[in-house]
Amino acid sequence: MSGRALPAPLRAFRRPLGAVAGGWLAAVILAALFAPLLTPYDYDIQALKEAYQPASARHWLGTDEFGRDLLTRLIYGARTSLSVSGIAIALSVACGMTLGAAAAWFGGWFDRAVTVVVDLTWSFPEILIALILVAIIGPGTTGTMVAISVAYLAQFTRLTRAQILTLKSETFIEAARSLGAGNAHILFRHLLPNALAPVLVSAMLATGDAIILEATLGFFGLGAQPPVPSWGGMMSAGSALVFKAPWIIIFPGLAVAVTVVAINLFGDALIAELDIRARMRRQV
Repeated sequence: MSGRALPAPLRAFRRPLGAVAGGWLAAVILAALFAPLLTPYDYDIQALKEAYQPASARHWLGTDEFGRDLLTRLIYGARTSLSVSGIAIALSVACGMTLGAAAAWFGGWFDRAVTVVVDLTWSFPEILIALILVAIIGPGTTGTMVAISVAYLAQFTRLTRAQILTLKSETFIEAARSLGAGNAHILFRHLLPNALAPVLVSAMLATGDAIILEATLGFFGLGAQPPVPSWGGMMSAGSALVFKAPWIIIFPGLAVAVTVVAINLFGDALIAELDIRARMRRQV
């Protein structure tokens, strides 16, 4: 199989930064999936006699204030943070593409209504929208996922709408309509597949922001509730112990930072392979 025939995510691994970033992301995802097999400790069992232990051969990253193995909680925290952020962005993409495509295709009062609502939510920071929604729904993983989904809905709605508005005037759409294709066929068979690549790349980059947002909500105690670990919750617990046991906050913070940087670097490699920037310039 030639290099160009490979899927774009695999081609992104051919770039040095893409390979490093993709390798880190793959390692984090695999660790989250197989967390019970990677550590002999439980993430929620306390051992107070082993509290505040620094890194050692027994506990590679040390222990927290309750004597729990920090590496174990970090791995299980990856499962929480990645799943919450990933599911939230997937929901936001699905709803945003549906709204944006319908607004661009049908136009009229529906397009104006969607645009007004989207522009209104776009004017507020994501963290403010998320905090308001979590305060209404209540803390926990469900509330966090809903809050993140709504916070990023405007981004995908606007992007999809712009893509569909550009594509609906193309010659192949006119040809499909002249052959008797209906609105649903044109929308789901021709327009949405051609608008999918930029939206998916944007979704991947937004996942990095969503991880930060999930960690922020967890830091405020509004995310996953104890004893379920999350990177933000671990940082919140470690903030009061920064001078006594700094590793409790340092390692979760590094996990968030490195993972978000890796997502952005791999996203840049993916954009280069898909040639999205050149495609967007041609559309403009």
